[in-house]
Formats: sequence, C-alpha cells, structure tokens
Amino acid sequence: MSITDWHENDRPREKLIKFGAKSLTDAELLAIFLRVGVKGKSAVELAQELINQFGSLNNLLMASEEEFCQGKGLGVAKYAGLQGVLEMAKRHFESGLKKGDVFTNPEQIANYLHLHIGNSSRETFAVMLLDQKHHLIELVSLFTGTVNQASVHPREVLKLVLMKNASAVVLAHNHPSGDPMPSQADIDITQKIRQALALIDVRMLDHIIIGNKGQFESLAQSGNI
Repeated sequence: MSITDWHENDRPREKLIKFGAKSLTDAELLAIFLRVGVKGKSAVELAQELINQFGSLNNLLMASEEEFCQGKGLGVAKYAGLQGVLEMAKRHFESGLKKGDVFTNPEQIANYLHLHIGNSSRETFAVMLLDQKHHLIELVSLFTGTVNQASVHPREVLKLVLMKNASAVVLAHNHPSGDPMPSQADIDITQKIRQALALIDVRMLDHIIIGNKGQFESLAQSGNI
C-alpha cells in the first residue's frame, strides 16, 4: 500500500504538521527526507530498512559518503542533501548560543554538542569558549581518545582560553558507549582543569558528557564541579 493510501494521521508529513516532529519515529523522520521509497517499499519501510542496516539513525547521519552511498536508494545527491541539513542544524543552535547566555537553555547546548561530537566512534574532548556574558565564542575539539589525565592536558586548555580571550568555558566530551554517566577519570580531570583555570580567573561552568539518543550528563548539576 502506498503512503498516499494511509490515513492522514499516519502519513509522516501530515503527522508532523498536525502533532509536531517529536511525534514521529526515526523511520518516519528519515522517510520525510527520503521523500520516496523504492519498488515494493514505501519511504517509511525503506527508511526502517536503512536504519536497521546502519544500526541506528545516528550511525546513518554520521556515515561517510562511501558508507552512506552503499544504502539502498541512497546516492551522492542525497548525501549532499543530508550534509546540508546537518550543517543548517548546527548553525541554528550555534546562532542561538552566540546571542544568549549559554546556560538559559541546557537542552539547546546538549543538542548542539550532539551534532558536533555525539556520534563520534571515539571519545572527543571539546571546549566551549564563552565571553563575559556567557555567549558562545567558539567550540573547539582538542583531543580524541580516552579522556583521562594522560591524554587531556590542562595546559592546552589554558593556551586555547588565553588565545581566544575567553572569560568562561564549558568542557564537553562524548561517550561512544552511549552511557553519559561520568567515570572517576572524568571527574578527576574536570577538577584538575577547573583548578588550572582558576589561576587565570577563568570560570569553568560545566563539563557536559554526551551519550546517545539525546542523553547527557552535567557534572555541575550532579555536584562534581
């Protein structure tokens, strides 16, 4: 049965308009992007098949061009279109963080970080550099690999802060396992960097750990800063 034969409340586009984007499944959201299915499969069925093939929607979104184009019904044009959509989302969140106090909308911060580092297959340690009003100056990825005192060097964070003339920072890194709960190493390096930044009168406002499916953990909220 074609999607056009479905009840309007079940059609992805109509469902989005009537009930909002959050009411859609991953497959339905992807189907809107795909627009059409393939012979014998609706766009939703194709979308679900692709999600199964890649393991998750996140994996599909972060796939390389070569990996992406191996999916049924996908190609260079759709890859370019998807990259454009992702970049628009990044710029949307970044624009909001540059105009307003970063900490007025923690969900927006987490969404922004998810787009940048949330889907990396390796741990990526990044620093959000903020001005005096806690507006975002820039997000800089500093290290890739296990986050611990051996791999994350406080002096590199200090050098970056001084170079960008930042007044405050938010540390961030992802957990490829998907579980955002901090390890003892995460807590230890957070305290070490906080103490180093205090010597140059720069505040560390938070350390946010990004998991999967929108999950994140704030060390400030959990009392570990």
